[in-house]
This record gives sequence, C-alpha cells and structure tokens, in this order.
Amino acid sequence: MSAIEGARARARREVTAAIKDEARRQLATEGAAKLSLRAVARELGMASSALYRYFPSRDDLLTALIIDAYDAVGEAAERALARAGAAPLARWTAVCRAVRRWALAHPHEYALIYGSPVPGYAAPQDTTGPAARVGLALIRVVEDAHAAGDRPAPDDLALPQKVLADAERLRKTLGVRLPAPVLVEATAAWAELFGLVSFELFGQFERVVDARDAFFERAVTRLARNVGLSAAE
Repeated sequence: MSAIEGARARARREVTAAIKDEARRQLATEGAAKLSLRAVARELGMASSALYRYFPSRDDLLTALIIDAYDAVGEAAERALARAGAAPLARWTAVCRAVRRWALAHPHEYALIYGSPVPGYAAPQDTTGPAARVGLALIRVVEDAHAAGDRPAPDDLALPQKVLADAERLRKTLGVRLPAPVLVEATAAWAELFGLVSFELFGQFERVVDARDAFFERAVTRLARNVGLSAAE
C-alpha cells in the first residue's frame, strides 16, 4: 500500500468512527427509531451525499452500530472469562457480571440490541456471529466442565422432542461439544441472563428489587446450578 492509499484508508477509518460516534449520541437523545443520516451529517458538518459514501442507508449505519455493540459486550464477556481462573462457577459468574457491567455502562447501546425492535429494520446475517459471542462464552464454561468429567446435567423434567431437535440442530451448527439436553439448559440460562439485565436496565425492578447486586448474584448462581456448575466447583 502506498503512502497516499494508507492516508486515505486512515482518513476513511476516522470519518467512519466520527459518524458512528455521532450516531451513538443520537441514540442516547432521540432513540434508534429516529436515527437520521441527514441529522448525523448536519452535526458533523458533512453533506448528506458525502455521508452516503460511508453508509448508503440508515439501515447500514444501524447494522454497523449493532455489530459494534454485540462485539463490545461479547469482548467484555470473553475478557472476563479469560481472567477468571479455572473454577467453573467462578468463570460462569465472571461472564455474567461482565455482561451486566457493560450494559449498565452503555445503556443506549444495550437498548439498541436488546430493547424494542427498530420499526422497519431487519437485522442482516452479518449480526449473527457477533450476537452469539456471549452465549458461546457461557457454553464454553459448560463445555469445559463437562469435558473435565463434572457432567453438568439438567433436571429430570422431560424435554419436548421438538425442543431437543432444535438443540441438536444448534449443537451441530455451532460445533458445540454438549449433549442436546444440556445445551437446552445453557440456552435458557443465556436468555434468562439478558432478561435479568433488561429488567434492571429498563426499570422493571423499580420498587420490586432494591438489592440489585445481591439479587443478580443469587440469580446467576441459580442459573449455574441449572446447567450443573454448582457441583463442578
């Protein structure tokens, strides 16, 4: 790459970052449904036609912001997992705490990916991989415990065959080394984790749960027990 090409690439990265930063500010003040390329261009002192060279449509910009948000919370979860040591329950708890910390620190970005759907927007396939990062971090904890012989197992409740079939398909798609019934419980725990965080962030716990930290820790431990990790400690 020539010096001129390198300078152009750097300039494009800087402008792209500035556009996304301004879009995030608009998310905080106006919400995702009102995100406007024209408004972003105006705030940056750009012509709309110039901004369209970076993001051809509002949906393209939304997709970039969504991928960034998924990657950010996924990276926080993976970093916490890498630092958590060897104990399965501690690793599980570290991932869950990291998700909550990130959400509380970035409420508008969290709302973009786990709040109300944006009218008229359909997320493309590009968002699937980033969206899976937290779930895969949790699954990795269960996989490692299972491989070590702890054999986390769900309770004795019979699972519907259709649910097991979904889990088997997901297991093959992701290359997960877990029995389908265990993957069902891990998937449910992943969904419940974000339900806990969303209830806290969006106000459903007001005048219901005041001891938020202690409640979250208790709930996360229960989720770990559902996938068998309490016995693996």
